[in-house]
Amino acid sequence: MTTEDKPKEFASLDEAIDWQTHSHLSRIFNKQSFWVFVAAVIACAVLASVTDTFATQQNLFNVTRNFAFVAIVALGMTVVIISGGIDLSVGSTLCLSAMVLAILMNAGNPLWLSALAAIAAALLVGLVNGLLIAYLRIPPFVVTLGMLSLARSAAMVLSNNKMVFQFGPDEKLLFWLGGGSSFGIAHPVIALVLLALLTGFMLKWTRWGTHVFAIGSNERAAGLTGINVLGLKVSVYMCSAFFAGVAGVLEAGWLGGVTTNLGQSMELSVIAASVIGGANLMGGAGTVFGSVVGAALIEVIRNSLILLGISTFWQGAFVGSFIILAVAFDRLRALRDESR
Repeated sequence: MTTEDKPKEFASLDEAIDWQTHSHLSRIFNKQSFWVFVAAVIACAVLASVTDTFATQQNLFNVTRNFAFVAIVALGMTVVIISGGIDLSVGSTLCLSAMVLAILMNAGNPLWLSALAAIAAALLVGLVNGLLIAYLRIPPFVVTLGMLSLARSAAMVLSNNKMVFQFGPDEKLLFWLGGGSSFGIAHPVIALVLLALLTGFMLKWTRWGTHVFAIGSNERAAGLTGINVLGLKVSVYMCSAFFAGVAGVLEAGWLGGVTTNLGQSMELSVIAASVIGGANLMGGAGTVFGSVVGAALIEVIRNSLILLGISTFWQGAFVGSFIILAVAFDRLRALRDESR
């Protein structure tokens, strides 16, 4: 805030309150995530008025459940983007996690053990990504692009490229976990809310979160202040992999079967959700709320195409356009700030 924006003194308490209110509103209106939220609300209102099926309880339940998987993975992607990196392997990590879960449960292992092993497999992917990026200084794009193929290939090898649809004695529990609901809310949505609150707390109120923003804003300066940049980078990619692993477990329970094409091209939607929500691909900026509303907007668009009878092939065009527009608006805002 500049000295021009803030008056030196106030004539009355009411004037001080008015200034503070105006300041808060200005910050809200300047956030990209706010306008994405507004766009999502407007899209929902329009669809509810032009279709008979969008506002039905079943469709809204499906929309919220479907977007939850992308939003969960987008939480981890947002953390990576804030740090100045990118993770193209999240879709394959999700697939590998789900496949490990399916194979172990198919062999008769309990859900809790299989889920732990699935998330551990995802964390291993994140660890390898982080070590290669941090210590060997290989660009994140190259490392995670390679891991995109490696992780999916591992899922193919483990399953012999076959679909797994039998999950042993805990099958019903898995289906309840990923496809069930409590109090009318799908379990993946409940998981999203809990994970979003946890991620928001870690980014805003912990030293780890402060350091993630620091290395994304200026990695060299962060290192000079004593931040363990290398270790932090490893933790960031493990965080992204963790969220992909959790989403893999939940999605296996929702679908009732796991194939080796699960999560294919998911990285585009996840990156789009983060960027549309205000994450800066250059690093140093991003919010949990933004990634969630970005994922919600993408799902609303996908659902609208189906309800309006428009080919879903257009979904990729919309998502790609949103990424370009979001980055363009962010760049224009940066140029405007530089010119001041």
